[in-house]
Amino acid sequence: MSAKDWIEKDYYATLGVQQSASSDEIKKAYRKLARQSHPDHNPGDPRAEERFKAVSEAYAVLGDDAKRREYDEMRSLFGSGAFRRGARGPGQPGGAPFDVSDLFGGGAGGDTRFGGGGFTDLFSSIFSGGGAGGPARPRGPARGRDVETEVTLDFDDAVRGVTLPLTLRAPGVCDTCHGDGARPGTSPKMCPACHGAGVTTRNQGSFSFSEPCRTCQGVGTVVEEKCPECQGTGGVTKTRTLNVRFPAGVADGQRIRLAGRGEPGERGGPAGDLFVQVKVRPDELFGRSGDDLTLTVPITFAEAVLGTNLRVPTLDSAVTLRVPPGTPSGRVLRARGKGVQRRDGQAGDLLVTLDVLVPATVSDEARAALESFAAQTPPAAREHLDARLRRVG
Repeated sequence: MSAKDWIEKDYYATLGVQQSASSDEIKKAYRKLARQSHPDHNPGDPRAEERFKAVSEAYAVLGDDAKRREYDEMRSLFGSGAFRRGARGPGQPGGAPFDVSDLFGGGAGGDTRFGGGGFTDLFSSIFSGGGAGGPARPRGPARGRDVETEVTLDFDDAVRGVTLPLTLRAPGVCDTCHGDGARPGTSPKMCPACHGAGVTTRNQGSFSFSEPCRTCQGVGTVVEEKCPECQGTGGVTKTRTLNVRFPAGVADGQRIRLAGRGEPGERGGPAGDLFVQVKVRPDELFGRSGDDLTLTVPITFAEAVLGTNLRVPTLDSAVTLRVPPGTPSGRVLRARGKGVQRRDGQAGDLLVTLDVLVPATVSDEARAALESFAAQTPPAAREHLDARLRRVG
């Protein structure tokens, strides 16, 4: 990402959100656009790939609170013209002419590497008083971008934990040059302009500041003989398979971070991270509430009145629960430790909700028994309804 991108590109417009959008709104917009334009969903469509790169670049800035603040500050500062009118011509108060384009190497061809540091890195050297004698901060190869993907797990696998192969088609380290961008048998050389520092120091009138080296783009090395496979970038788009361990108890919507498994950095730079968004298929029998499993079990009217021992399944066995006499419909029984395993080794519970069934039809014998039961049972107390009934007639 170039420094000028932070001023000239409107990342909010790229994601289709307002500048006042919350972090959740930005994340939701990014995920929607990333799914729509992902190369796997648009094979052979270069425009979709460019859209995917654009929304990923925008989210890399707006999805990070610190970078977003710096981005907003920089756009506000340059939008106000603070660096367009402050300098005077030669011999006039204020020193030598100063053009904001000098900050970026000048002209359309000066697309120097920003290094991901944002507003703070760019201006710290301008206003810190560091001139030609000040130390240049080594920059090195830029870190690769983060990659996000989605996986759907069965309910049992999410509760117990599982290791699955995850196949991705995304940028990866070039196997020919192993990421350094040089033709096999050769290696990158120290940049002759910055001597490996990745930055150069310039004087502009009364200002002295450091900027990313234009010769090596801030990497510190140059490739004289480029790798024929990746053309010197150190990365190629390829299909790769990772064995990913999903821990026991992973929940629907959870985001798992795999450090260093994202897009490789340019020419040997550190790789970004891989974020896996988890979706969990519903189970036909069990539900889930946090670390507890839920289960609804029907019982008869007689079982509710007289009580019974109820045998119910768990994920890997069965338990017997006591239904006490006079149990109402909707009562919840608890089987402790039969839920989802926690990281501390403990487990949640199995919550069994009892549903008293009322038959639509009964035999003559059953009807007679119920009528006899009704004759010997006092009616339900409804005194709280009497006042309203008298009022409505």
